[in-house]
Amino acid sequence: MKLLLIEDNAAMQTTLKRSFERRGMQVQVCGDGARALDRWQASLPDVVLLDLSLPGRDGLSILAEARAAGLATPVIVLTARGTVGDRILGLNTGADDYLAKPFDLDELEARVRALARRGRSHSDPVALPVFHGLAVDTESGAIHQHGVAMELAGREAALLRALLARPGHAVAKERLTELVFAGEASVQADAIEVVAYRLRKKLAATEVQLGALRGLGYLLKAAS
Repeated sequence: MKLLLIEDNAAMQTTLKRSFERRGMQVQVCGDGARALDRWQASLPDVVLLDLSLPGRDGLSILAEARAAGLATPVIVLTARGTVGDRILGLNTGADDYLAKPFDLDELEARVRALARRGRSHSDPVALPVFHGLAVDTESGAIHQHGVAMELAGREAALLRALLARPGHAVAKERLTELVFAGEASVQADAIEVVAYRLRKKLAATEVQLGALRGLGYLLKAAS
């Protein structure tokens, strides 16, 4: 079993990594909120252990963007924020379980194994549409062109995943901004246009074009 621990406290990192490795699990650690989503997408863990108070980026915004990007990895939130309101917010954002600090390591292991079993039992998710050779890996969130993974930045991939969910149909810029910049504050109005410009260049070598409809948004269409 592979775990991704997103936690900035060095003592907590060491304790959990040693504990789970003794129990036969592989553990990767990320202590920087700004890099957490990239590490998540690259490592393909079975379970994510996510702290909420992180440097660089708040844990809830990481979770929101991961879910918007199609990452379905089970997530256990580990945090000192133990109020009912905080738990509800975490679960509503996409967490599968919530454990307040301090916690018992045996209980945490039991919850991790339960979520991993649940994830494996749902390992055949409904596939997203394949559109002129482009398809989304529903486990990793990676996008493939005729079976070969495309090299895309995180926001480019999030935009393409959102459009591949409804190929040929326009998606409003406002909705795409929510998905691509999930949880980020002070996003400029034209930020999605910058991401779209970059993605359009990446799609130039494919059978798909990124089109824009004035007043409606963006859509994917077959290259002419």
